[in-house]
Amino acid sequence: MKFVRFLMKNAALANVPKQIDHFSKFSPSPLSMKQFLDFGSTNACEKTSFAFLRQELPVRLSNIMKEISLMPDRLLSTPSVQLVQSWYIQSLIEILEFLDKRPDDHSILDAFNDALVTIRNRHNDVVPTMAQGIIEYKDAFGPDPVTSQNIQYFLDRFYMSRISIRMLINQHTLVFDGTTNPAHPYTIGCIDSQCEVTEVIRDAFESAKMLCEQYYLGAPELEMREINANTRNEAISISYVPSHLYHMLFELFKNAMRATFENHEDSYNLPAIQVTVALGGEDLTIKMSDRGGGVPFRKLDRLFSYMYSTAPRPNIGEHQRAPLAGFGYGLPISRLYARYFQGDLQLFSMEGYGTDAVIHMKALSTDSVEKLPVFNKTALRHYKFSQEADDWCVPSKEPLDLAVYRVTK
Repeated sequence: MKFVRFLMKNAALANVPKQIDHFSKFSPSPLSMKQFLDFGSTNACEKTSFAFLRQELPVRLSNIMKEISLMPDRLLSTPSVQLVQSWYIQSLIEILEFLDKRPDDHSILDAFNDALVTIRNRHNDVVPTMAQGIIEYKDAFGPDPVTSQNIQYFLDRFYMSRISIRMLINQHTLVFDGTTNPAHPYTIGCIDSQCEVTEVIRDAFESAKMLCEQYYLGAPELEMREINANTRNEAISISYVPSHLYHMLFELFKNAMRATFENHEDSYNLPAIQVTVALGGEDLTIKMSDRGGGVPFRKLDRLFSYMYSTAPRPNIGEHQRAPLAGFGYGLPISRLYARYFQGDLQLFSMEGYGTDAVIHMKALSTDSVEKLPVFNKTALRHYKFSQEADDWCVPSKEPLDLAVYRVTK
């Protein structure tokens, strides 16, 4: 029996490239927040979800696996990236086993649920493991502008794809696990149809404050105000994934608190972090303002770069789980969470004073549609990009010596 399983596994592995080629020819099907909510409500049908996911997950996996294979060979050869690639191959194989299964059999639906949980758990460490692969590459070969540009492009798409795949898996497993949460009656899967934004802000602030107090023995306070342009004196709530919003806010609060404390370490009174929440007809906007001294304008782009981190590099032992802290991925991945449902995260800094961080979100569930990467000729061109000479002058730090151009009389 073991020999038969061995042969079947080898046959499945040999067939993976063909399956990737096949499914990558299809574009992913982005869902709106309203579609997630409608499907997960009283009309939820596990068979329909099963039929959709067994087709959609291979498409999303294959699209991004095509792009993984286009990364430089020297990056693909690192142990960490090879490990991530093996996880994706294994997950694709496990999903494809259900392509020909009938959803009428309840045991098949249970097995599918178990497979999704296994896949989700397998991919828990994808972000830090891929980050470790980038470090292995930089240590072995050093930075190079073309590769750095391709890695930035790839990782934005790779991590966005991961967010979307986990969203699909979480919705299915949470909606059909047969349990409800009395504390959050409006929650469908991982979406809260009446997510109270200020409540999430306070939760994220308190968590960041606790962390700040452990390191600095103090923390700035929070000043918050709400502006509801639609209905005055009513708390602001929208349909959203609270865990996504919390992730963004917690990262921004951590950065704001550290900057505030380090910029005012000799002061007895730390300036408060000010948060303004505004709800309009189309957008919900959260602005977080600190007095942390800001950063120079030329360094702003670096804050969203996967190849650059201001934090000390974490030490990873052979059997130690790779920590996310220290890789400098907090801001770039927070921006992906904002962009996932057509929003954004922006930083506006005044060096010598402080920084404003602005999160934009769609106010309407019909406008909150998944933003998904698709593998096509346009994507392919990004990886084939060759560095060309800049068509703008590079400023020189030394003044031009005009004496060499003096005309002799």
